Amino acid sequence: MEINGHQIEISKRDKLFFPDAGISKGDLIDYYEKVAEVMVPHMQHYGVSMERFPDGLQGDSFFNKDTPDYFPDWITTVAIEKREGGHFKAPVVDTPAALIYLANQAVITPHLYLSRTDDLEHPDKLVFDLDPPSTDDSAAALRQAALHVRELMAEIALDTWIQTSGANGFHLVVPLDRSADFDQVREFAKDCARLLVHRHGSKYTLEQRKDKRDGKIFLDMLRNAYGATSVAPYAVRAQPSASVATPIEWDELIDGAGPQSWTLKTIPRRLAQKEDPWQGLMKHAYRLDAHQQQLDELLATEGVSDD
Repeated sequence: MEINGHQIEISKRDKLFFPDAGISKGDLIDYYEKVAEVMVPHMQHYGVSMERFPDGLQGDSFFNKDTPDYFPDWITTVAIEKREGGHFKAPVVDTPAALIYLANQAVITPHLYLSRTDDLEHPDKLVFDLDPPSTDDSAAALRQAALHVRELMAEIALDTWIQTSGANGFHLVVPLDRSADFDQVREFAKDCARLLVHRHGSKYTLEQRKDKRDGKIFLDMLRNAYGATSVAPYAVRAQPSASVATPIEWDELIDGAGPQSWTLKTIPRRLAQKEDPWQGLMKHAYRLDAHQQQLDELLATEGVSDD
């Protein structure tokens, strides 16, 4: 297969990757080819952590952070320094060819680092990951949680974008202008989460351990850290239905969208009928410290402690 002037030898197209849905490796590659025009702009500035499934969902999987030596020279890489010393070279998906190449290497799900390749210390997104207390039918509670986060962000004059995780929850994003470092962004997100827990203590928690959450939704703001990743928009997830992490409109959430509402089979039709809700996302990037005073005033007024 030739794409962007590069010849990619596709292997084992017929291998079944999603047995329950009857989806093969070739189907996965074809999907990423179809959505590349929309997906690559969301990926082109970030290193990728590769979640690989050589034998599909029925086999073993592993995360591959470092670009293997056998990857072709035309795959762009970025050297990411480790806090403990040393570095690894993450691939960068800056062309449709790179996306197809990774899919051919059994990368079902690409995960993106939260800072751009030209400045790894300053994220360009603040992320909330809404994690349900279980895998039971908790979609309605998750939708309410997403709306509560959105309402709080609006109180401090920040707009919020949302995508289904394709797995069990929703990801909420505030685009940033990269003036704040990871510590500042994480503390800001933590203060927002503490305020929501204070307001809705019966619904939400900051407890990381699932066995201590007492059925509450975990407001996960821990992704706002150096070296952390978040699933790429339009990435296929390792779920039986081949569900997809899907940027959505808030009206779609209100109308009942769930974490796995769209799949590899339905996204191409969706994109043919509807513009990408995250198109132009970074044109709305915020300077976070301009909103810190508003957040501090809410914390003080509502008596939120530092505990």
